[in-house]
Amino acid sequence: MSIMSFVKKQFIDILQWNEDGDGVLSWRYPMQDFEIQYGGQLVVRESQMAVFVNEGKVADVFGPGTYKLTTQTIPVLTYLKNWDKLFESPFKSDVYFMSTRLQLGRRWGTQQPITIRDKDFGMVRMRAFGIYSYQIKDPGIFFREVAGTRDIYTVDDLEQQLRNQVVASMTAAFGGSNVAFLDMAGNQGLLGDTVKGKLAPDFARYGLGLDSFMVENVSLPEEIQKALDKRISVGMMKDVIPDY
Repeated sequence: MSIMSFVKKQFIDILQWNEDGDGVLSWRYPMQDFEIQYGGQLVVRESQMAVFVNEGKVADVFGPGTYKLTTQTIPVLTYLKNWDKLFESPFKSDVYFMSTRLQLGRRWGTQQPITIRDKDFGMVRMRAFGIYSYQIKDPGIFFREVAGTRDIYTVDDLEQQLRNQVVASMTAAFGGSNVAFLDMAGNQGLLGDTVKGKLAPDFARYGLGLDSFMVENVSLPEEIQKALDKRISVGMMKDVIPDY
């Protein structure tokens, strides 16, 4: 490459992401026909993080702030030779911006009834649905395990995988609990906390933090629903009729 053709290249002075909507988790800065100017600025806004990927590997991760792109702020630049002599591109890494905002109101549900084993009723088929929220906690893990080199990765792209994890953890929560099904199904707050505890490590494996998990409804087989109604009725009668 001649010096003149190098000078004619278009260089990026400021790297930033102006989010213009909801639902995007990862966005790759468009680099085609552009190269990053050594000494340029990286602007990472609140609720964002930036991941620099060099030769397919995560090199650096930046939290909110404004950074001058030099060898002092990005150690990987020390491996790029002769940038100051115009012999090579000053900076060749790809840059991915990650949204760390809470993704609220994400819905989950069991598309098909799941079968669980209960100590009182044996095998039980149930449906359930509710909402949860999460956010990116570790952008490096999220890039390596989930988003990869896609230009854009959205919450919809991740939705099915997370729903599958929810159903698996729901089944494990019932199967590994000593709490009777009727007691747990009748206390949706307890059920939500139990499933959240099961889900948190799975979310962390993707670089995500599970912020909240709620069970809004549990649909039971008719015979079990009647048993639950009877138990509630008996409990209410004990509260109304005093013991003598």
